[in-house]
Amino acid sequence: MKTVFVGLSGGVDSATSLALLKQQGFSVVGAFIKIWQPEFIECTWREDRLDALRICASLDVPFREVDLSDEYKREVVDQMVADYTRGITPNPDVLCNEHIKFGVFMKWALAQGADLLATGHYAQVKKVNGRAVLTRGVDTNKDQSYFLHRISEAELNNVLFPIGALHKTDVRKRAIDFTIPVASKADSQGLCFVGDVSMRDFLRRYISVEHGPVFNISGAVVGEHEGAALYTIGQRHGFTTTNAPDGTAHYVTAIDTNKNSITVSPHRQDATKGKIQLRDMHWIGEPASFPFETMVQTRYREVPVRATLTKEGSVIMCTFDDPHLVSAGQSLVMYEGEVCLGGGIIQVN
Repeated sequence: MKTVFVGLSGGVDSATSLALLKQQGFSVVGAFIKIWQPEFIECTWREDRLDALRICASLDVPFREVDLSDEYKREVVDQMVADYTRGITPNPDVLCNEHIKFGVFMKWALAQGADLLATGHYAQVKKVNGRAVLTRGVDTNKDQSYFLHRISEAELNNVLFPIGALHKTDVRKRAIDFTIPVASKADSQGLCFVGDVSMRDFLRRYISVEHGPVFNISGAVVGEHEGAALYTIGQRHGFTTTNAPDGTAHYVTAIDTNKNSITVSPHRQDATKGKIQLRDMHWIGEPASFPFETMVQTRYREVPVRATLTKEGSVIMCTFDDPHLVSAGQSLVMYEGEVCLGGGIIQVN
């Protein structure tokens, strides 16, 4: 009988994953990860830990916990703040999955006697020609393969996503059938360590921000913003424009944290790019041969678009069939049908 450590967040998705694996005959252990939270935000990890304990008690399975707050602060929070300081928009969920859940946590679980690791992600691991591949979750509204694109094929061989073939409504029903105490618990929103504080207010604690000019694409000052590091490409709010009395939306097209300025335009296409550079490319399986046509996603839940990847020397470039809205620091994730091939970090020149 294989032993599976299930990462428990205290929520319904991971709890149902634990229950399903026990039902399937695995020897399961509920494992709670303590992450970092700032002192100025009401602490929630103790409540989540208590819920994880209650879940294990109700299912009569062992409970373990591991403190990864230092690793989380270093690999996720510090990196996120550093990126915002440079005027780029990071993806902390991707960082967490790569460095924490399928990084130090997975190593810890395997060292503690786990044969496999499971989480409550809406994604699937399938075998294709004898190789493990990552595919989208059945619930298209909840699919989280985008955030998992930096996992490796070797890691996929030791990973289970028990609810990946279910819809969220089915997960809730299963949780009720299993009489899990958190069956009706609301889904968490936003970043776990930010809580009810807005990202803008959170960043103000770590980044020195002050009001600055808003330019139009001709270089004229047309308004004021609250701090260049607080914005992302394509954003339509959080700044004032004097030339839009009718309320016309303006899109952020450029960010300059050195000059503490942003540039905006009333035309969305001015914020789009036809060709971008990618860094830190990761392939789940074998790297593709270039040029490589594929479907890509540059934001969570957006409709994939067609693009071509080319290699120019040691640099990988992505050319979209049609100009696309992208933000430096975000992930560009590649798909072939339902299969996630990997991805890279967007670098906009």
